Amino acid sequence: MATTPSPRPPMGWNSWDSYGTSVTEQEVLANAEFMAEHLLPFGWDTVVVDIDWADPTARAHGYNADAPLELDEHGRLLPDPGRFPSAAGGAGFGPLAAKVHALGLRFGIHTMRGIPRGAVERDTPILGTDATASQVADPTNVCEWNPDMVGLDHTQPAAQAYYDSTLALYAQWGVDFLKTDDMLWPYQAADIEAYARAIARTGRPIELSLSPGRDLSLTRLDHLREHATMWRICDDLWDRWEDVEANFARFARWAPFAGEHGWPDGDMLPLGRIGIRAERGEPRDDLLTPAERVTLLTLWVVARSPLMVGGDLPTSDPATVALLQNRDVLALHATSTGNREVFREGGLVLWTAQGPDGVRYVAAFNLDAEPRHVAVDARDVGLPVSADGVDGEVVELWSGEPVRTSAVAVQSDDARGVAPGSAALHLSIEPHGALLLRCSPAA
Repeated sequence: MATTPSPRPPMGWNSWDSYGTSVTEQEVLANAEFMAEHLLPFGWDTVVVDIDWADPTARAHGYNADAPLELDEHGRLLPDPGRFPSAAGGAGFGPLAAKVHALGLRFGIHTMRGIPRGAVERDTPILGTDATASQVADPTNVCEWNPDMVGLDHTQPAAQAYYDSTLALYAQWGVDFLKTDDMLWPYQAADIEAYARAIARTGRPIELSLSPGRDLSLTRLDHLREHATMWRICDDLWDRWEDVEANFARFARWAPFAGEHGWPDGDMLPLGRIGIRAERGEPRDDLLTPAERVTLLTLWVVARSPLMVGGDLPTSDPATVALLQNRDVLALHATSTGNREVFREGGLVLWTAQGPDGVRYVAAFNLDAEPRHVAVDARDVGLPVSADGVDGEVVELWSGEPVRTSAVAVQSDDARGVAPGSAALHLSIEPHGALLLRCSPAA
């Protein structure tokens, strides 16, 4: 069953980088209110409660074996009413979703492949069937990193019925977005198909995000497009340069296939105030340099990855929040086509994309730990050339400053590597930094 086309990559906030398994209703609402006031006008519109919202013993730095998860009589997870008071009395996430919707935002939750161990131990009945949890459980296909769930045996029809019942519950709550985990490593084709089928049967348009993405092969592209809105192409990404740099090769492989029929996802943006009660690290402002933050955002934007901020928005540095409010940068993310890496030698990486009305974009990255000063041939990045140089106005979108260009009449050190008759873009890029250029056609 084909997914509903998504005209632009999803954008929002996810609780994982800040709160791990332990986020509370109050913290979710604080981030939703901040998003509605400061980021919704720029396209950020989704708030996601990440993993283990059913665990009353949730804590920082990991998962709890044998956690006393909240379950209903049909073995379906319910929000812990201690952390989510509005869920009391079986209301589930309905009241919280309604508050998020009232702010003009969409509401999402994290889910896991399979059926809870607690449901199997209690042998709860599966809604709409004569089967029970133990009859559909598959103990040979269990998540290696989270202790909460057991796999489902999809040779049993009641396995689909279990997914159908859980998705019906989420639709009843008003869920708009699902980050569904333990699907891609190893690649769980039967579960992906069953989960997408269950979403379709709700009749509610729910976007499906698949994780964790480790070792994902491009051979899966058609299957992913058929069943999901977005899919991770990497393992969890944290505020380390090596994590950011590793995604350059992945995005070069996947970005040409991004579009309304599915979005390769480089994971959340670990920007701002993170680690408050996280799975990894202590409370901190992210450890990336200012230049590395710009590089992270530039790569994700030019590759048209979904953008899910992980930092606690109300307590994040205003300068970091301001990066999320750049309309010109986000226009590239929302409307560009043909996005691809065109050059990578040493530490210099160049990407290009096209915008509407003849606009062209160039992203230039310096992966080295030293500043880079380079003259780039305009034709190497697809920019038009006239007798006067680059044919159009070239602006760097993060700074808003014009970019120095020149017509090249003779070979010289000022434009080394650019042949006479072309034009040079004169770029100075910080260590681990990036420039994002827009070339608008001449009037």
